Amino acid sequence: MHTWIQEHTEELVNTADYIFRHPELSKEEVVSSACLSDYLEEKGFRITKGIAGLQTAFVAEWGTGKPILGFLAEYDALPGLGQEPVCTYQPLKTPGHGCGHNLLGTACAGAACALKEWMEKAQLSGTIRVYGCPAEEIIIGKIQMNEAGVFDDLDAAITWHPFDRNRVSYDIWQAQDMKNYKFYGVKAHASKHPELGRSALDAAELMNVGVNYLREHVADDVRIHYTYTNTDGPANIVPDFASTNYFIRSSKRSRTEDASNRVDDCAKGAALMTGTRVEIELVTSNQEMKVNRPLAEAFYQAMTETSLPEYTKEELQFAETITKEAGLINDGNYFGGLEPLEDQPVLLAIGTDVSEVSHTVPTVMLSAATMCKGTPLHHWSAAAQSGMSIGQKGMLYVAECMAKGALGLFEDPKILKEAWRAHQE
Repeated sequence: MHTWIQEHTEELVNTADYIFRHPELSKEEVVSSACLSDYLEEKGFRITKGIAGLQTAFVAEWGTGKPILGFLAEYDALPGLGQEPVCTYQPLKTPGHGCGHNLLGTACAGAACALKEWMEKAQLSGTIRVYGCPAEEIIIGKIQMNEAGVFDDLDAAITWHPFDRNRVSYDIWQAQDMKNYKFYGVKAHASKHPELGRSALDAAELMNVGVNYLREHVADDVRIHYTYTNTDGPANIVPDFASTNYFIRSSKRSRTEDASNRVDDCAKGAALMTGTRVEIELVTSNQEMKVNRPLAEAFYQAMTETSLPEYTKEELQFAETITKEAGLINDGNYFGGLEPLEDQPVLLAIGTDVSEVSHTVPTVMLSAATMCKGTPLHHWSAAAQSGMSIGQKGMLYVAECMAKGALGLFEDPKILKEAWRAHQE
């Protein structure tokens, strides 16, 4: 496997670079999806496109029989984060890979190909799948795929995420609701006949005031974020439409649901106060991550057996400059080693739709340093490093880690049995 990754480094880097230079928003990843699926087809995988009703989703499969291991690949970009792969802020008028998904999908494809070569040489039965999962950034892709049952027959799901450190992601990613609140009022001349108007914008603003007071009375791990998505027209016309988008999150589904219901009440109260009407749209919803200790331990062992990236003087200089330019906090310690596996799960203040898959089948997630320490996700500095050698080295490293960890599941079938026992607890 190590040899395969080494032998195919150039084409994996080129694949990640191509996706980086053709960034596409969630559910629009036509070029990125085709790039990965075509690559896997060339390597001997059977491709099925448009799965679960998602145009840019696919599954690539090789082999027959059990066990069936699935790598979860992502490739969507973020709006407003187009950035040249340089150490100074040089934005582009495009989406951008500020979450490193150009690396994420490519590493999953590379890991699957490396595992395939080992299975062919050992003449082992079993099935490898790579799931092309669109729209992770808007928490839709894997949820819709999971509801369609595409993961149901897996023995384990494997994935990773770019970060600024190397570790098994033994983390509780958050349970989330994404909702749209649409307020409908009555237009009127704001000066001559204000009494005839019913302001949808007033309702949206009052809702947000109520939610901001609500923050004092929710659990410490609850996070509520909102933005206005529509409020058109000049100030001298009472607006008859306004809408907001909300993310409501916590580390436990029950707390998320409680906060989400109370946010709904704020919206309903605001509509009552203003004589308007509100429609509440649940865009998507997911549970918190369900960690799996046997898989975490097995893949941590694989990470200990894999050589960490080494960085050139030019890469260290890049890290030094981008640290200054972006105001990163790392005290000049730009890259670290492999961090130990925690004894207990770690609560994260971010979410992913991988969490939903973790409640269907045993799931493991790794983290790899594709950016220097202190680099925040969803930021131009993360996008810059996702498009150059620092990010690419982390991608190659984690591809090998995932392949070795998956190999361990074939070499020791007891791991999967223990993983399922833990999953069903």
